[in-house]
Amino acid sequence: MKKIVVLGSTGSIGENALKVVDSLPDKLQVVALAVNTNYERVLEQAKQFGVKIVAVTDPVKAAECAKVAPAGVEVLCGDDGLEAAAALDDVDIVVCAVVGMAGLKPTMAAVSRGTDVAIATKEALVAAGGLVTEACKKTGASLLPIDSEHSALFQCLTTAGRATNGVSNVKRLILTASGGPFAFKPDVDLERVSVKEALNHPRWSMGPKVTIDSATMMNKGLEIIEARWLFDLSLDKIDVILHPESIVHSLVEFVDGSMLAQMSLPDMRLAIQYALTYPERYAGDLPALNLAEMGNLHFSEPDMDRFPCLRIAREASLRGGTMPTVMNAANEVAVAAFLAEKISLAGIWRMVENIMERHNVIDNPDLAEVFAADKWARNIMIKR
Repeated sequence: MKKIVVLGSTGSIGENALKVVDSLPDKLQVVALAVNTNYERVLEQAKQFGVKIVAVTDPVKAAECAKVAPAGVEVLCGDDGLEAAAALDDVDIVVCAVVGMAGLKPTMAAVSRGTDVAIATKEALVAAGGLVTEACKKTGASLLPIDSEHSALFQCLTTAGRATNGVSNVKRLILTASGGPFAFKPDVDLERVSVKEALNHPRWSMGPKVTIDSATMMNKGLEIIEARWLFDLSLDKIDVILHPESIVHSLVEFVDGSMLAQMSLPDMRLAIQYALTYPERYAGDLPALNLAEMGNLHFSEPDMDRFPCLRIAREASLRGGTMPTVMNAANEVAVAAFLAEKISLAGIWRMVENIMERHNVIDNPDLAEVFAADKWARNIMIKR
């Protein structure tokens, strides 16, 4: 029986993680839940799973939650409460599905105690991948990817074995991208698309931030950086290919020309369950893929000129230091501005690139310097 903490339990990843737990009651047990504001739903979840600890980061909502929480349920408050939930004793794995940079501190809190993290918050590795992975090395904690693409790479690599005689046998990692709502519509003017159009993802049901990142393909740029840290490979060994059906979730090419691919229906629970039950596999309640019913699968190169976020993310990672932090922060603010209909979709990458050009990079930053760079970028964006 694995004991689990779910951070971001009312989002799409969190809700699906709880569905996985519900399907494997003799394998998985939830001991704590955390949300930003939705305390009504988290109390429902706590009742369903018999959870005695919930964390609410918004102080006002936390106070409201404490007033109505049933006897025996402890309510933790604020960012400190979120970190405390992540650092609980006698926990096997923390699911980090907190949106954006807010996931960095609880991720560090968990891995610093030696607790494995099933990570969906890619921004934590984008902004501070070196610090997170170094903490894992010190404590022995593992990072288990929940993103379908990184889960696919993880499954292929662990199945095949990473190295022969100490020399890596991996030629490259290939992340697949659905292309979002616009990659296969070249006539669509990205200066004029509406928020509703950008949120209309053809394959996945996700939160608004990651859905817009998919529309700009920044999500794939972030995933390139995430893969660098998760699998300890240089950026020149990580590629992206468009695959609109979202059946092949990613591929590994080996030095002998062989490829391994992980295939499944586009259902978040598959990657979540693998992370939570690793290294075991269980039947659970997951949908099966019928290749005969799928028909054709298509693959093509992304249009780097039309979707410059792929280039921007690579450039940020190659520069290193605090540049990926600044890129990520600028993107979060720009996405929020687009969702508020203050800028165009194409305005997102223009704003991100502009802030990156103005940043004086700090090499080898500590955690305080990472958060300072993040704050600097957000303040500059807000003043625009």
